[in-house]
Amino acid sequence: MGSGIAERLASVRARVAEACVRAGRPVESVTLVAVSKLKPAALIREAYAAGQRDFGENYAQELRDKAAELADLEGLRWHAIGPLQTNKVKYVAKVAHAFHALERLEVARELSKRREGTTPLPCYVEVNVGGESTKSGLEPSALPEFLTQVRALPGLALVGLMSLPPPTDDEARALGYFQALRELAQHHGLPQLSMGTTHDFERAIHAGATHVRVGTAVFGERT
Repeated sequence: MGSGIAERLASVRARVAEACVRAGRPVESVTLVAVSKLKPAALIREAYAAGQRDFGENYAQELRDKAAELADLEGLRWHAIGPLQTNKVKYVAKVAHAFHALERLEVARELSKRREGTTPLPCYVEVNVGGESTKSGLEPSALPEFLTQVRALPGLALVGLMSLPPPTDDEARALGYFQALRELAQHHGLPQLSMGTTHDFERAIHAGATHVRVGTAVFGERT
């Protein structure tokens, strides 16, 4: 029995395209990041065979191991999307195409040290737009100083903001979180927005997402 990944990918891509049309945006303005955390490398190979190239991993050591196991896949791009401890920075610095959860200066400094002299690592600063005490991410008021400090570091390229807003069935409220992130990014001259998951990526595209992180709709539920 097949995994159904190619079919699910096609369905998600169609939904991304429809959301772009509704938002009056070109389809290529949105990158689909297939979140493969806790999924075996064999399923990533299937998604790759179906044309997927961008994959998101939450855990640094899992990213390291999968990058080694799938090193034969040309053009595969790894996105590190989870919070990072300084002692795990080396794994992300070595293999990541982008880091979507920058929120601590010591992590930025360590990444910078390990990327200096190579291609700068594109980074998204994580913002806690919902003001949730249980969520990681910077308060919007802390952004200006943090961005100034990170921009001074070699080896990093600040490209955008990322957020994982509180789940809500209130359409206007959900859209409001995404729009708040977009306005913050525009205010700080950051062109990219990493926002939207399986449950709300179409809404995120409507609000301007450039990268959507979709796991369950592509790979199925995690056990």
